[in-house]
Amino acid sequence: MNDFNEKLAQLTVNYALDVQPGDLVSIEGSEVANDLIRAIYIECIKKGAHPYAISEIKGIHVAKLKFGTDEQLKFIDPISKLIVKQFQKRIQIFADYNRQKMALINPEKLNMIQHNPEFPELMRTYQERVAKKELKWVIVPYPCDSMAQEAKMDTESYKEFVYNALKLGESDPAAYWKQVEAEQDKKVQILNTFDQIHVLGEDTDLTLSVKNRPWINCCGHENLPDGEIFTSPIETSINGHIRFTYPGIYQGKEIKNIYLEFKDGKVVHATAEEGQELLDTILKIKNADKVGEFAIGTNYGIQKFTKNMLFDEKIGGTLHMALGMGFPETKSENQDCAIHWDILKDMKSSDSKVIADGKVIYQAGKWLI
Repeated sequence: MNDFNEKLAQLTVNYALDVQPGDLVSIEGSEVANDLIRAIYIECIKKGAHPYAISEIKGIHVAKLKFGTDEQLKFIDPISKLIVKQFQKRIQIFADYNRQKMALINPEKLNMIQHNPEFPELMRTYQERVAKKELKWVIVPYPCDSMAQEAKMDTESYKEFVYNALKLGESDPAAYWKQVEAEQDKKVQILNTFDQIHVLGEDTDLTLSVKNRPWINCCGHENLPDGEIFTSPIETSINGHIRFTYPGIYQGKEIKNIYLEFKDGKVVHATAEEGQELLDTILKIKNADKVGEFAIGTNYGIQKFTKNMLFDEKIGGTLHMALGMGFPETKSENQDCAIHWDILKDMKSSDSKVIADGKVIYQAGKWLI
């Protein structure tokens, strides 16, 4: 695993993003991931691109939240605007020095940026450029101490977990992900023929429509590791109730045992065993009471919940839904929202099913198509 940074840099730059000569590439991450930032930077230089590295100093973001005025918290820096509007490639490295750094921060402060009138338009620009392939992005992990601690592992074991999830031990990791792409594309073609979805499971009976909403094959081009198939349901079609098995993680905070009831596409009742106040705060965000994504995890090589959605939403045998913003490429009409928050449900029990147009297509965590 001594080749972790180099192999992940090559997979990110050459496969996930296909960086080209002259591309403007942002590389964003915490200073704890400087080794990986440097390796990706070098790989971009080798490709003839123009990389720009942003390494966040420990504690900087928390300091802004603690001491910043409302005006300062709403402020969108010009570099972020430039990346959204002009860069061709964006690499975000998932790493942190302290996963609980937000524990004492007022939840209202975490969402302050949404009050900037420029923010929704900037998010729309970002999503539109992504949908048009003008801006390609990928999120990649760096196995650091804080992530290992959250996953209840020692750092070396966590690094091995990440290495294996990325398939960096394969003789050709890119070839592995290309095979995933081919296999999942067959399922996507079938899913695109369905109109109505019915989800059954523990404390769950939910219906939604995906008519004319394309399903997307996630195979390593936007997340590494990857393994999911998703769409955006018709916004007004969701009815029923669902209980999410795993805690929802929002800005590093846990919300446990989330139960949501929907009527005509909106959350009308929401409870949590722990974190009710934060859940209520999230649902007050404009359009965060609507669903932007419905997805099924397909990576059966990932089975451990680590409180890191980059891995957890991919767990084979699970589904997840995202409250808030959807994706233009799935024809989502819920674009005017400041968040996209994924929540995860285990579907491995024998009574857990996904039914499409009256046909069981998924049961006990396994595909039947």
